[in-house]
Amino acid sequence: MKKGDHLFLVDGSGYIFRAYHALPPLNRKSDGLPIGAVLGFCNMVWKLTQDARNTDVGIVPTHFAVIFDYSSKTFRNELYAEYKANRTAPPEDLIPQFGLIRQATRAFNLPCIEMDGFEADDLIATYARLACDVGADTTIISSDKDLMQLVGPTVSMYDPMKDRQIGVPEVIEKWGVPPEKMIDLQALTGDSIDNVPGVPGIGPKTAAQLIEQFGDLDTLLARASEIKQDKRRQSIIDNAEKARISRELVRLKNDVPLVDGLDDFALQPPNGPKLISFLKALEFSSLTRRVAEATGAEPNEIEATRITVQTGAEAHGPDLDALVSGSLEGEARAQRPEGTQPSVTPSRAEGATPATLAKSRAEAAVAAKIDRSKYECIRDIATLQAWVAEAREAGTVAFRTETTSLDPMLAELVGFSLAIRPGRAAYVPIAHRSSEGDLLGGGRSPNQVSFDEALAAIGPLLIDPSVLKIGHNVKYDWLLLHRLGLDIAPFDDTMLISYVLDAGNGSHAFETLAERWLGHAVIPFKDVVGSGRNLVTFDFVEIERATTYATEGSDLAMRLWRVLKPRLVANGLTSVYERLERPLVPVLARMEGRGISVDRQMLSRLSGELAQRAAALEDEIYTVAGERFTIGSPKQLGDILFGRMGLPGGSKTKSGQWSTTAQILEELAAEGYELPRKIVDWRQLTKLKSTYTDALPDYIHPETKRVHTSYALASTPTGRISSSEPNLQNIPIRTAEGRRIRTAFIAEKGNKLISADYSQIELRVLAHIADIPQLTQAFADGVDIHAMTASEMFGVPVEGMPSEVRRRAKAINFGIIYGISAFGLANQLSIPREEAGDYIKRYFERFPGIRDYMEQTKASCRDKGYVETIFGRRAHYPEIRSSNPQHRAFNERAAINAPIQGSAADIIRRAMIRMDAALAEAKLSARMLLQVHDELVFEAPEEEVEATLPVVREVMAGAAMPAVNLAVPLQVDARAADNWDEAH
Repeated sequence: MKKGDHLFLVDGSGYIFRAYHALPPLNRKSDGLPIGAVLGFCNMVWKLTQDARNTDVGIVPTHFAVIFDYSSKTFRNELYAEYKANRTAPPEDLIPQFGLIRQATRAFNLPCIEMDGFEADDLIATYARLACDVGADTTIISSDKDLMQLVGPTVSMYDPMKDRQIGVPEVIEKWGVPPEKMIDLQALTGDSIDNVPGVPGIGPKTAAQLIEQFGDLDTLLARASEIKQDKRRQSIIDNAEKARISRELVRLKNDVPLVDGLDDFALQPPNGPKLISFLKALEFSSLTRRVAEATGAEPNEIEATRITVQTGAEAHGPDLDALVSGSLEGEARAQRPEGTQPSVTPSRAEGATPATLAKSRAEAAVAAKIDRSKYECIRDIATLQAWVAEAREAGTVAFRTETTSLDPMLAELVGFSLAIRPGRAAYVPIAHRSSEGDLLGGGRSPNQVSFDEALAAIGPLLIDPSVLKIGHNVKYDWLLLHRLGLDIAPFDDTMLISYVLDAGNGSHAFETLAERWLGHAVIPFKDVVGSGRNLVTFDFVEIERATTYATEGSDLAMRLWRVLKPRLVANGLTSVYERLERPLVPVLARMEGRGISVDRQMLSRLSGELAQRAAALEDEIYTVAGERFTIGSPKQLGDILFGRMGLPGGSKTKSGQWSTTAQILEELAAEGYELPRKIVDWRQLTKLKSTYTDALPDYIHPETKRVHTSYALASTPTGRISSSEPNLQNIPIRTAEGRRIRTAFIAEKGNKLISADYSQIELRVLAHIADIPQLTQAFADGVDIHAMTASEMFGVPVEGMPSEVRRRAKAINFGIIYGISAFGLANQLSIPREEAGDYIKRYFERFPGIRDYMEQTKASCRDKGYVETIFGRRAHYPEIRSSNPQHRAFNERAAINAPIQGSAADIIRRAMIRMDAALAEAKLSARMLLQVHDELVFEAPEEEVEATLPVVREVMAGAAMPAVNLAVPLQVDARAADNWDEAH
């Protein structure tokens, strides 16, 4: 990017809500999918991009990007824990449209930018600064006051809804202060939407007057005693610290470590067929015609693409938090536990076969009326005891808790609901409070069953082996009640049943399943707990309202179970559910409850060291470059790398500037060039600091003083378990700095941490599945698999083999599993693409069984729509039949990898399910704490370490047996140390 260029930055998240409210509710005719916000977004973006390319309109951008929020968890939460804590859930019909709008952005051939740990406004501020640094102009497409602090000589805003430019005069006219004073003004007024505290009683007009009088916030706070109005003066004095915190919350960060540079935003011409394919999928006929006319494409010759529709937490990428901020309690319940006992199977008397039973149940469930007025509220112990007796007689009962928090380690039980059969359901309030109970509020509401009596009555039912408990996301309830001394067993989990049946075919969220299988819209949680200033925790919800909401949950869980459970038998998936999914629930719940210790001081030291190292790297970068420059500026960096230093591989964008994408820097670094290597290292260091060393201390539990992650079972099509809040499966270990983060995970005094992980498990699974004699024999003989592969491919003896030759074979071995291309292998090995292609071709020639496996797997998936692991788990890839080559190729690669990755995931699941019993049988007190894909982490007393290691190895090595007798042995490496890094 250069002087004279013009950058358009669209506030994508703001656009979403403006688009949603600009149009009445709209659904896709073919299936009722909500699409109103998507249509509004597409119309606005189409007009904006058409005007942007029309020189008669005025401003013509050279660069263009749409910026979205990624997550509500940012550095601001570290400054102020309550930041955005009052955000409520978006409308239910808007949730599935978040992902569609991101897909729409890409269909328009526009960059779709978001970054973990930062808000969209911070990215906009950073890009605007970088554009200013090179002398370019920026227009921010938004009317958000938070962005007005950026307005200046080269930065303006544009409100597309009002067709209004916003410059310095407009900011002054609206707020009474110039843009550079907007931060101070907002620090005083606060922001109720984002929960920025500000100073009570100070509105925008008063704040503007005070800033005009004193000049700035610091001077105002220092001279607050001079304010004449008593109430105003005292409020500012009493809330000075809140004002300072608020200033940091509203101040936009303009030095975000970016991945995409400004040169990546060069405005590209619209891809008519690509855009029309997307618009046809959403059935936007009018906009399709306009696009066709403008691009000269023929819509009748273009097939609609297969779009991905997401709901619940997945709809906003990893974290719907950015817009929900903790109010999706019903969604979080989608993780609840189960016992290991066989579950009750629906009676065959209702249908001649499992398939006919499943069909009849599904039809009946949609036709059945759901009458919320019939739900009951149990307010005395005698009535509760009668319900418990009825549930015991029935043999099945749906059960659900209502609590004060989404974190089962912090939640307090407020009540619970029971459903004995569809429509026969009740709620038991035990800890509801009244806001009018005393001076501070919170007095216990009358006419509730006492906490102790309720637990005494329900407890025996929850552990009764003759009664099946039914829930959705049982792991949450299991861990909550485990803290109270109750371990639910046996149980069925409708979320996990759905996951086993339909992994890859959509969300398994409670609301989604209720809509899909029952044709029923669940009461939104926000309608119960309120929103904004009226938001309350569930214990402050009036009992009548709580009864309807909570009892509907257990009633629908019972109905869903009746529909879904017969499908397990009909589809031959009962063993997958009962051996791989359900037994893992209490295992994971116990692991979450145990947590792991971290050394807060070490993290603090690491954070300081990373900051110093980053600063030192900056000096080294300046020395190597021979001048100081803005490291985050693509223009300055490109001019130095390719202009002055003349490094190879440079290419220019349409604007005439050097391209400095992350991929280009990585390639130059791999070729041994010092400056690109140092810049890549600097980016990695700053990422480690913000994501890990600075963030992990916030996750330390106030009582246990340990970090408790949350594991999700139904999160990936392949069966891999994911971790969140915090994600302990994504701590980098390939760099020295990344590995040092693991040193902060420590054993308690008198204990050791044990790390046990499978060696090359996915390659071993591949050798078994694809039946590769050379690989199978090598694993059986315990030889170096990568050296053997190199010897087979290149004819080089294993003895004395050059490390470079082995490295190439290793890259191919692992790359084949993930469908690596010649282009990808060339980048990884820094070799010409033709040479990489020859390597892959030679690999398939030497190991023809792998090519056969890949082709057979793709053909089978196209036929069935799914692939299977060696244990029978199914992963669905319906888009493998897509007419879109890119979508089809992606799904083909995923289908090839899924049986391998999924089988490895199933093996470690089987090991985890058996581990606690094996340790107990050996009279060992080691506790399993973490699962990181192919690795398990334990904590054991020092004196038991030597006895624990062989038990762990044996269980893991034999995990596939007796279900599958692998053609290759599983190797497990296990070590003990004082911290995680040393044990690994």
